[in-house]
Amino acid sequence: MTHWVRLLDWVLGIMAVGSIWYSIHNFKSVKKILVGRPLRTAELYSQHTKLFWFIALPILAADLYSSVAYGPEAGLSELAPFGEAAKWLLIPITIAAVLLLGILILSYIMGILAYPNGGGAYAIAKDNFKSKWIALVASSSLLIDYILTVAVSISAAMEALVSAYPILVPYKTVLAIVCVLLLVIFNLRGVAESARILAWPTICFMVCMLVIITVGFIDGFQHGFIKESTPRIGKIPEGLSLLILLKAFSSACSALTGIETISNSVPVFREPQQKNAIKAYIELGTITSVTIVGFSFHLYVNGISVNPNNTMLSQLTSIYFGSGIIYQLIIWFTFIVLILAANSTFNGFSQLGAIVAGDGFLPRALLNRGDRLGYSNGIIVLASFAALLIICFQAHTNSLIPLYAIGVFLSFSIAQIGLIRRWLKVKGPYWQLKFAVNIVGAIITTIVAIIFSVTKFSGGAWIVLIVLPIFILFSLAIHRHYEAIMLELELDLRTFPVTKEVISIVLVSGVHRIVNNTLTFAKSLNDEVIAVYIGYDDEAIHQMKEKWADWGTPCRLICLKSKYRSLIEPLSRLIKVIEEKHEDKLIHVLIPQFIPVKWWHNLLHNQSALLLRIWFLYHKDIAITTVPYHLKK
Repeated sequence: MTHWVRLLDWVLGIMAVGSIWYSIHNFKSVKKILVGRPLRTAELYSQHTKLFWFIALPILAADLYSSVAYGPEAGLSELAPFGEAAKWLLIPITIAAVLLLGILILSYIMGILAYPNGGGAYAIAKDNFKSKWIALVASSSLLIDYILTVAVSISAAMEALVSAYPILVPYKTVLAIVCVLLLVIFNLRGVAESARILAWPTICFMVCMLVIITVGFIDGFQHGFIKESTPRIGKIPEGLSLLILLKAFSSACSALTGIETISNSVPVFREPQQKNAIKAYIELGTITSVTIVGFSFHLYVNGISVNPNNTMLSQLTSIYFGSGIIYQLIIWFTFIVLILAANSTFNGFSQLGAIVAGDGFLPRALLNRGDRLGYSNGIIVLASFAALLIICFQAHTNSLIPLYAIGVFLSFSIAQIGLIRRWLKVKGPYWQLKFAVNIVGAIITTIVAIIFSVTKFSGGAWIVLIVLPIFILFSLAIHRHYEAIMLELELDLRTFPVTKEVISIVLVSGVHRIVNNTLTFAKSLNDEVIAVYIGYDDEAIHQMKEKWADWGTPCRLICLKSKYRSLIEPLSRLIKVIEEKHEDKLIHVLIPQFIPVKWWHNLLHNQSALLLRIWFLYHKDIAITTVPYHLKK
């Protein structure tokens, strides 16, 4: 039975290595189809990869603007237990959220004026605080919030879709994961490439929302704004506390996440970048304010209630348009724009991740640009964590909302305080006005961050409040690692390379052309060459010695017997003996490797060369060379 298990392990191992080889062999062609042709590095600085502000607006604003579809509903969900009497409170909550939106946009415009190269809260904190902890709190908060934004946006999109098509309810989570994968492909193609595809659905959603609001006002002027379903204003429901009201406000403020995206992404705008980014912010603030106020007002007028199986936007749309073609179009554009809302988040996460990685607080792999000049690894990391959250919470928006927006408001507060310190230090034109704007912004965002933490703590905010310090400690550990490596690798300039003798060890499995090819290469490098054969029994070792002698003994042959059928154990013992005996010499291991013509031929052979190379790479400070021999048949 043991032999069968061992045989099965070998077969699975060979198949796995063969599959990996085949995947690598075919990856380039598949990637070219999905991602597109590689771009030259020089194109990074060309206008091809930059965006006009009116194209950048729907791309970067999709996160903020699309959240109006679920922000008011999230706020009203907290008041749902108090029945009809609490519905009118949506109006003052919405007005407060819009005022907060205006303050935040003004504050971030100050950030663009101060930091035209982007970076947002992290760049501001790094420049204005001596402690690296504060900058890490800002970056970690935003990165966590970006992940949550993708999960929330896609989950909300699924809920919009199943409101119109209840048959899809069992497949909601699977469809959400498929949408994440599609977004990865879009973003790997690059910002400019994505813009051509993703700008128009966002614009169409904006038009849809404005059409709903306009039709609602037309209906109001024709039939009156007070209906039988309209709740009475001014009545305070019994049992409603200030804490619950603040909880509703904090949930409604989930519609304000994504404001920082434009500030973080100033480099993607065409010149003049500052002016175009500010112009996009003003337009975004205007259209979002009009939409969220108008939408909330019509929700109130029609007395729409929270329904877990039918979104409030779906209910309002069906009142004005029925279930016909206009209703279907609005639902589909809502679905699409909520999916695309994550697109701006992909850009923001990868940009910020690269900035932090450049400072040594995240893995440097996040600095790598892909074929289309985007930060590919950041895109993949974001998608992986967002998909995990979607699976854990079954793509349910209201379950994710309590985790949402704490991080972003915390980073808002740090950015505002950082800008206050900057204006006091740098001053400059109109610095008192800028200082006043950021003072107000700092006070408001800090209060909102505290409200979020307190009111959402038991609902799941505690997870973020635990994950955040862990993430910061992780970042600090990475930074310490990079600093330790830098110190260890630092070279005394009085030290120069020296010449040493080399012992070449060639692994042989028999007497054939591949061994001859490898020995030829080894003897071309130096004269001291040792051939090593590892046999599993005495008969195999005896046969090898005879063949070697018949061949004329091209070099010294050492035969090792492996009691447990392992190549690594006897070879590592031999190398240890050589290291102890020849401390002044370098060891060079050469491994023959034949390359089959067809990929599936790899499945028919073991992959000893690959396994040995991996083991020595991680266990020994010796040089390892794979000498290839390409088969003809």
